[in-house]
Amino acid sequence: MMIDTSLVAGENETRTADLKRDYETLGERLDRRGVSIDAIKAKVAAYGVAVPSWGVGTGGTRFARFPGKGEPRHIFDKLEDCSVIQQLTRATPNVSLHIPWDKADPAELKAKASSLGLGFDAMNSNTFQDQDGQPLSYKFGSLSHTDARTRRQAVEHNLECIEIGKAIGSRALTIWIGDGSNFPGQANFTRQFERYLDAAKAIYAELPDDWRLFTEHKMYEPAFYSTVVQDWGTNYMIAQELGEKAYCLVDLGHHAPNANIEMIVARLIQFGKLGGFHFNDSKYGDDDLDTGSIDPYRLFLVFNELVDAETRKAPGFDPAHMLDQSHNVTDPIESLMVSAMEVQRAYAQALLVDRSALDGFQDTNDALMATTTLKTAFRTDVEPILAMARLENGGAVDPVAAYRSAGYRQKVAEIRPEVSGAGGGIV
Repeated sequence: MMIDTSLVAGENETRTADLKRDYETLGERLDRRGVSIDAIKAKVAAYGVAVPSWGVGTGGTRFARFPGKGEPRHIFDKLEDCSVIQQLTRATPNVSLHIPWDKADPAELKAKASSLGLGFDAMNSNTFQDQDGQPLSYKFGSLSHTDARTRRQAVEHNLECIEIGKAIGSRALTIWIGDGSNFPGQANFTRQFERYLDAAKAIYAELPDDWRLFTEHKMYEPAFYSTVVQDWGTNYMIAQELGEKAYCLVDLGHHAPNANIEMIVARLIQFGKLGGFHFNDSKYGDDDLDTGSIDPYRLFLVFNELVDAETRKAPGFDPAHMLDQSHNVTDPIESLMVSAMEVQRAYAQALLVDRSALDGFQDTNDALMATTTLKTAFRTDVEPILAMARLENGGAVDPVAAYRSAGYRQKVAEIRPEVSGAGGGIV
């Protein structure tokens, strides 16, 4: 453990008595609604969301980046930071790697993760920026580039990600590209998409039998006039075109501000193509803010659809869950811990929805009582459930308080050299 377990135990001891009273009180209230608090707790305790390796570093904007103290120097530092999040929250057992940022010997990666009690989630390829020594540039695209050699270079990079993933125990590849155009007429929309599909099929053909391919849509940035995979409809067409192992990944920030994301989720579930999520939050666009920091009700509504599918055992329903955020003014470890707990909170609240009552109100077109049923679940303070699940799983009742008490950031800052903030960029 990166943080002394006796310190965590001491922190928990000061909070356990109050937690037990809060848990018992909530249990009595839920019992009157015909809900078993222990059943909800068991589901929450078994739930996990992956953390992104890149999320433990300080992010930024296109204009500037202000690094924090104790920035991770490499993937092995990142894994140590990720293990702190898991140790205290017991909600983030897996890490999602980004290649080539996290490229290292697979055996060493696997050994390090195992020593920290971590596993690996989906692999993430990077063809949206040029790397040192890269022969061909992605300035004008990667998988959809007009030059066949550039497209092949991008395909080969994705195949390399699959090979690394196979060696460390991953079973999914996530592809996001920045391909598009910034001016009308710059690209032929049809031919550009045809090139993307051909390249994606070459990657899909090398996918192991037990793997899934997640493609991610984003309406803009860095391409501001048109984007090749710009919305969930195009993403769905890609998944249909590639085959049964291809699915759509939904990033909560990759939509227009007023898009009904929960309905998009429902549609993808209905047609068996929901691959998973990148959880974050947004105010204006793809802000990559902490999950639940702006619109927790929307997060709840997304989980309402997920729990509905879970409850009725929708065919093929097995979405992957991962955080994907950029932390500019907070300690990234703290933000990821809070975000993981917010995702758990939305899940617990969605589990409290009276499904039978909701179905009845929907069937009789009672709009007011239907929405009230959702609000009743959303307004329930489920914090005692989350905290008790953490406590019983060996985590911290209050992860942020335990983290600050341990002084982890200060300790790693003494070991890791300060990083320059010169230059822009989100990573």
